[in-house]
Amino acid sequence: IILLRNIDPANGLCNGTRLVVRGFQKNAIDAKIVVGQHFGMRVFLPRIPLCSSDDDMFPFSFKRKQFPVRLSFAMTINKSQGQCLPA
Repeated sequence: IILLRNIDPANGLCNGTRLVVRGFQKNAIDAKIVVGQHFGMRVFLPRIPLCSSDDDMFPFSFKRKQFPVRLSFAMTINKSQGQCLPA
């Protein structure tokens, strides 16, 4: 999976971080970081609240909780530029 939000940059949980899922819980994903300085670190990704940004269309706001991740099998050339990969 790939992380879509900056959750904890000091511990390697930044936008674009690639992870492998180890397990699911009701409100968290158990994952392992597979790139960078924090390679191999076990982390838990919480569900985070997301609010609608289009407040002009409706007189009320939408709010939901979701995991800030996306399924990722491959990466584009643009996304991979500037990365250092282990040999």
